[in-house]
Parts: sequence; C-alpha cells; structure tokens
Amino acid sequence: MNYKFFPLFFVILLMSFTSLPSKSNSKKISAETETTTVLENVSIYNQLDANSFVLPSFESFNLALSGFNLLKDKGLVQKNILTLVDFSLSSNKKRLWVIDLDKKIILFQTLVAHGRNTGEEFAKQFSNQAESFQSSVGFYATGEIYDGKHGMSLKLDGLEKGLNDKARERAVVVHGADYVSESFIKQNKRLGRSQGCPALPVEMNAKIINVIKDKSCLFIYHPSAANEIMSRLAS
Repeated sequence: MNYKFFPLFFVILLMSFTSLPSKSNSKKISAETETTTVLENVSIYNQLDANSFVLPSFESFNLALSGFNLLKDKGLVQKNILTLVDFSLSSNKKRLWVIDLDKKIILFQTLVAHGRNTGEEFAKQFSNQAESFQSSVGFYATGEIYDGKHGMSLKLDGLEKGLNDKARERAVVVHGADYVSESFIKQNKRLGRSQGCPALPVEMNAKIINVIKDKSCLFIYHPSAANEIMSRLAS
C-alpha cells in the first residue's frame, strides 16, 4: 500500500470536521491549530525519501511528529532524529523506522520485538510496571550507551507519567537479540519476544544505537493508546 495517497484524504476529512461551527472561540482555535499541525505533518510526510524502504503509516507518523515537536520545544529531546515503532503491526513485519527529519529520509527500517506478555504475534497489552514483561507505549528520550548482558545497549527515559516513566527503573533498553531475526520467524511463525525492551536484530543494533543515542526521540505507537499518549504528553 502506498501510504502517501492517504494523507490527502485524511486532511480533507479532518478539515470537514474542523470547519463545523464551534461552541466556543477556544474550541475553534484549538481545531484550527490541530488542522494546521496535521497539514504541516502531511507536507513533511510527503517529502520523506523512503530510501528503498516502506514508509510508516501516516497515522503513526502524524502522532510521532506532533509529539516530537512538543518535546523539542520543551528541550526534552535534542536531535532531529525520530525513531518510530508501530506496534499495531505484526511482529513479523519491519515495524521500526529511524527518520532523519533534517534530511527528510528514512535511515533504517527493521524488525523490533515487543514484550513476552504484550502478545504473541501482535502487541495487545501494555504496562509500566516492573516485572510485567510488557512493552510500554509513548514517547521516550534516548540516553547513554552501556555494555550489558546483551552487549551494546541504549538506555531509555520514558517521558509520560503512568505510561512509560518507569522505563529506566525497569531496565527497558534498546539492545540486540538473536530472537529478532527472519530465521526465528521462519521457525516459529512469529518474532521472538523480550522482557519489555524494543529489541533489535543483532546486525542492526550498533548501527541504530549510534545514530539515535543521546537525547533523540523514540516513540512506541499503538492506536488503542493514541489519545492517552498525546493527552499525557501535553499536560
């Protein structure tokens, strides 16, 4: 599916709703601001160089970019690098993208694992609790590199209270794992699962970590939590 045709329809639909009479000026201003943001995000989305990869859905990218801009304004992220994980997709799909927003190009697209108690092939349940072995949705700032039990690993700081702010306490990090591979999928009909970390293929781990380390934005998307993600981020 070529997702670049979707935003045009999306914007027309959104504008049809936001053009309806509002009950108050504040609501009208809010709707107009949201429409402007979406239009700007559509423009950036349509400028993206897929670089031989498949683009993420506009729905996930729109939320990711909106949150990134809020975090950048607050100084919580510094680099213009956005990592997007779409957990609405099958774990058998390459559902992690690293995007250079300055050059508007997809740098990487790869497999990524979710937590063992989050679901089998598809991610369905999420938690912020220790020992849950579930993934946490929402926005993160990448931290420092360290050498852990999986080798080169990258610490994450969850930026949304109640959703993912216990990430560092839970040792939810980016790391490589043998179970994140096409061969594992062929043998098991699904990707392997982590204890809650967004684990990467071993051969991609160092390449991606070196690009996204030190205060870039990582966003884990799932449509079931989209409204809660943005409301907590904006509060």
